[in-house]
Amino acid sequence: MGDSSNKEIVIVSAARTPFGRYGGSLKDFDYFDLGAIPMREVLNRVNVDSNMVDEVFWGVGDTSPCKDVYTPVAARQTLLKAGLPPTTPSIALDKACVSAMSAVKLGCMAIQLGEIETAIGGGATSFSQEPLIVRGLRFSGFRLGDAKMEDPLFALGYKDFNPVSVDTDDVAAEYGISRGEQDEWALRSHVNYGNAWNGGKFKDEIIPITIPAQKKGEQPRILDIDEQYRPDTSMERLSKLKTIYGCKAITAGNAPGMNDGATAILIMSRSKAEELDIEPLATIISQVSIAISPHRMPEGPGYAIRKILGKVGMTIDDIGVMEINEAFAAVPLVSTKLLAEGDNGKWEAIKAKTNINGSAIAIGHPNTASGARIIMNLVYELRRRGGGYALGAICGGLAQADATIIKV
Repeated sequence: MGDSSNKEIVIVSAARTPFGRYGGSLKDFDYFDLGAIPMREVLNRVNVDSNMVDEVFWGVGDTSPCKDVYTPVAARQTLLKAGLPPTTPSIALDKACVSAMSAVKLGCMAIQLGEIETAIGGGATSFSQEPLIVRGLRFSGFRLGDAKMEDPLFALGYKDFNPVSVDTDDVAAEYGISRGEQDEWALRSHVNYGNAWNGGKFKDEIIPITIPAQKKGEQPRILDIDEQYRPDTSMERLSKLKTIYGCKAITAGNAPGMNDGATAILIMSRSKAEELDIEPLATIISQVSIAISPHRMPEGPGYAIRKILGKVGMTIDDIGVMEINEAFAAVPLVSTKLLAEGDNGKWEAIKAKTNINGSAIAIGHPNTASGARIIMNLVYELRRRGGGYALGAICGGLAQADATIIKV
């Protein structure tokens, strides 16, 4: 999907919930209700009737928080909750953290094929509603005694592979990226987020949500900020945290949280937007998906960025602002170092325009929603700057990665 496309695709609306902390303000939200919030909002913002949506592509990495664990058709249940017609087809996809960016990409592909003209791409995650699991009882003749429960969130990753934190730690060490550098990047994420939020930057994308009273005598309150953000973060505090799962450098402080949230982006062919008299927010220039060795996750965004820049004949210097998702602080550090190709001056220049509003360490990482959040934050940032090109990249799912270039 490059500049030579004869069917330009534009973003006409983009919104998300605030991202809740694990066990925080969004912990009791039904999974489908949570996803329906931004799905409705992107239509309301541009007064597009729900019957104009030809298809929904939705990132869903874990169905166990759903009421119906087994094949919940989560995209379909969410769109029905959002008020879209029952005649709207949908796809739920799982590429872990890459899912929501790939969801937007699938919508673009369908538009380019001429199958549809309008799509919603996004995703939702609720870590707080993750249940404990009991395995092996069904056919074991169990009658009496204790049963062991498994927590899918412990050492989060894949049973047949290392925890993602361990592989990331190893790759970061290979690149010579220290614990101190990772802590500094984590602090930078919080500082940049705080500056951006205080400057009103996130008002464009965040939908304020009313949180019902939790206790008798309390009043409902409005959540309009991402709960993962910690304004009191300091290098001193970060340096005191213990590493996790035997890592040399990775801690809870230089990794993102397990968060709750949902994102949605409304895309159209440019001709459809013109027909509906909607001013586009941005044009999608190109998107790519890649995969590398499952143990090399932090390099994924770097290689995806190389591929997309080569595809459209651009260089990193053509990009005004960039976000590489902070799956760990090590990920943007490794990927930007990979892009710099041994030139420290170039590395510093690339880092300077990366994650200027913070990223997952401060914003939170409801993983199958994050890819669309990156796109929308870059859209609104470019509009504030008066235009230009932006690039977003994200890794996940045993070292798959996506990258997107947009233009305003």
